[in-house]
Amino acid sequence: MKKLGQDKNAGRRAFLKVGGSAAAGLLGRAASAQQTSGVPAHAQNSPTAPALPTRNLGQTGYKVGIFSLGGQGALERPDNQAIAVPIVERALDLGVNYIDTSSIYGGPRRWSERYVGEVMRRRRAEAFLASKTKERTRDGSLRMLEESLKLLQTDHLDLWQLHDIGLAEDVEAVFAKGGAMEALRQAHEQKIVRHLGITGHYRPEALAEGIRRFPFDAILMALNAADRHQFSFMDTLLPLAVEKRMGIIGMKIPARGRLLSSWTPPPLERQKTSWEGAVIATTPGPLEMREAMYYALTLPVSTVIVGCDSIKQLEENVQLARDFTPLSAHQMTTLAARAEPVSKQAMFFKFVSRG
Repeated sequence: MKKLGQDKNAGRRAFLKVGGSAAAGLLGRAASAQQTSGVPAHAQNSPTAPALPTRNLGQTGYKVGIFSLGGQGALERPDNQAIAVPIVERALDLGVNYIDTSSIYGGPRRWSERYVGEVMRRRRAEAFLASKTKERTRDGSLRMLEESLKLLQTDHLDLWQLHDIGLAEDVEAVFAKGGAMEALRQAHEQKIVRHLGITGHYRPEALAEGIRRFPFDAILMALNAADRHQFSFMDTLLPLAVEKRMGIIGMKIPARGRLLSSWTPPPLERQKTSWEGAVIATTPGPLEMREAMYYALTLPVSTVIVGCDSIKQLEENVQLARDFTPLSAHQMTTLAARAEPVSKQAMFFKFVSRG
């Protein structure tokens, strides 16, 4: 009669038959997780951190601070360790307990995961750690996961997500035989990742189809005061995610600054050659960061993620979250109306060519 532990190891070996270093790397990390504490019930908040208001992250059992650290901003810039790593450290000091990153943030060197990993090496228990795969195949995603674990210096992720599901063909690809969903399911079964999620900012229909097909634990979607004016996520996708009791993470809160009155449009030459150049921006936005953040936090979200450029900016955002009180229906309507004239430039990510 086989022992339970032997059956578990056999299943783990079967899962990792992807060939080459990907299988070896993941197997080693899975064994390490099994031999130590395994995947925790939830990441522990720092016992000395100042309190942030918290909300349930869907049905995960985790209480997440309403402000979370995004993996872009300073965290995706090359050779930026002196600025990026202290931002992650300070976020944890301030009580931020959810950190978002991705296998594609920072280009091929994956700078964002590298910087976060420098801190996770010492403070892993203080954060609910989320990363993503942009790959659409099982094997490609497993290779992404192996490298993510290595760079993040951890043996597990709290949340692993499909990155940038924007079109029907993305959904078909990940759910096809040999698609990325096979990697997500199997990594979850083997406790290499605790929860599964889906993300997107291009169109709501593909994300809605994705969460109809599979009971994801969490969804990361673009939500801000300009949303209702351009391919709205709030109209249909957000209510569906609420109905399914998902953890809902809001992103693009200030639209990379384009909604803010403090933002200065880059020179036209730079815009035309950059990813943001899909929609030329010629004017600052109408909102303050407090208004942009409070608009999103008044929605039925678990948390919002914001990439920060400096510790000062991080501290200001955390203080806004600590001071948050929900807006009235009238205030929400007013902010959306103020955002309408710049809605296309603020929703630039909904107009980027995906050819």
